[in-house]
Amino acid sequence: MKWFILSQSFAMTAASVSFPFYLLFIQNIGRSFSSFGFAYGLFTLSAALSHRLIGRLADKSGGMRLLILYAIGMSFLFLLIPSVTTIEIVYIIQIVLGVLGAVQKTSEKLVLSEFSYDGSRGKMIGNYHFWTSLCSSFAVMGTGLLLNYFTIHYIFYGCSIFFLASGISLIISHTDYLPSYKQRVKRTKAN
Repeated sequence: MKWFILSQSFAMTAASVSFPFYLLFIQNIGRSFSSFGFAYGLFTLSAALSHRLIGRLADKSGGMRLLILYAIGMSFLFLLIPSVTTIEIVYIIQIVLGVLGAVQKTSEKLVLSEFSYDGSRGKMIGNYHFWTSLCSSFAVMGTGLLLNYFTIHYIFYGCSIFFLASGISLIISHTDYLPSYKQRVKRTKAN
C-alpha cells in the first residue's frame, strides 16, 4: 500500500500542480471563453464515454496495469503540451486527457478495493486520501512560488517527470501486488 500511496501522490501532485496553469495555457491559445468551455466539455465528454469500456478493460487486465498506462501516458502527453500552438490541438489533448482521466478514476478505485486490509477499509482509504491530498496541496502552493523563477513550460516538464515517477513506482509495486491479485481473482471466480 505504501508504494501505491507514493505512486498516486506523484500523480495527484502532477495533476494538481498543472491544472491551474493548464487553464491559463488554454486561455492564452483559445480565442474566447467559449473555446475554453468547449475544450473542457470535450474533456468531460470523452471521460464519460470511455468509462464503461475502461471498466470492462480493468476487469480483464487489472487496475494496476491501467494505472501504469495512465501514468506513462500522462508523462508523454505533458511533454507535448508546451509545444501546442493551436486550439484544435488543445481539443485533441483534452480528449486524450479525458480518456486518461477516466482510466485513472476507474483503476484507482479498483486497486483500492482490492487491497487486503487488517481493520476497517474506510480507515485505509482515508489514510490513502490524506497522504495523496497532503502531497498535492503542498506542491500546488510551492509551484506558485516556483513560477517566479521558471516559465510555465517548466511546470509541464516537471509534471511529466512526476507522472513518470508515478509509473515507475507502480511498476515496482506491481511485482508485489500481482501475486495477491491473481489469488483474489481465483477466489472470486471460484465463488
